[in-house]
Amino acid sequence: MAAVREIRVYPVKALDPVVVESAEVLASGALAWDRRFALVDARGRFVNGKNRPEIHAVRAAYDLARGEVSLDGRVYSLSRQGVELAAWFSDRLGEPVAWRENEAMGFPDDTVSPGPTLVSEASINTVAAWFAWDRDETRLRFRANIEAAGLEPFEEDRWYGRTIRVGTIAVHAVNPCARCMVPSRHPRSGAQDAGFQKRFAELRRQHLPAWAGARHFDHTYRFTVNTRIAAEHAGTVIHTGDELAA
Repeated sequence: MAAVREIRVYPVKALDPVVVESAEVLASGALAWDRRFALVDARGRFVNGKNRPEIHAVRAAYDLARGEVSLDGRVYSLSRQGVELAAWFSDRLGEPVAWRENEAMGFPDDTVSPGPTLVSEASINTVAAWFAWDRDETRLRFRANIEAAGLEPFEEDRWYGRTIRVGTIAVHAVNPCARCMVPSRHPRSGAQDAGFQKRFAELRRQHLPAWAGARHFDHTYRFTVNTRIAAEHAGTVIHTGDELAA
């Protein structure tokens, strides 16, 4: 039986995740707390691993019950101390940045499909083996929300265009997530792995299952599943251990 093995949300876009036992679905289809906060530069661009690799070296620890984040041992309220957080990051990055909050949807890369990204544990293990990474490093590079146990490697590639059920919640699997340069960087240091994107795409192509529809893979630098959840599921909760039925 396939089931939810782990749920991760990323309260601040580009920073560390926190593992949770359950996550509420918002009316937008996003998970509560996921990418709810973000940093933007003076031109309004998100500060993230795509444009500021040094952000990988920032360690953040969260207490979601209190709505707090700890940075270098100092604790801040995520909602009430945005000015102070912006100042901390401005000093760390050497340029002025602003703190933003979007409680309704967060700041996903894909605003059309802001549901939780899905991946199988078996796929994580396979990609980790390709590059001799440990599994947690692989998870940190690809930053999925829900990891499912009980599936074959890349079995999630069967789902595109279909609705699956996670517990009682209907989740529409839209497409395989097109990756940026972030997975090519070490998730703790930001160091670049030369040639990673080309090598990943080659391996993905070699191991692409026959059931993965070619129309969803205009290129094979894609991994994890983008999803949408209808507004009717707002307020429902995804739990670790929930059955996943495709």
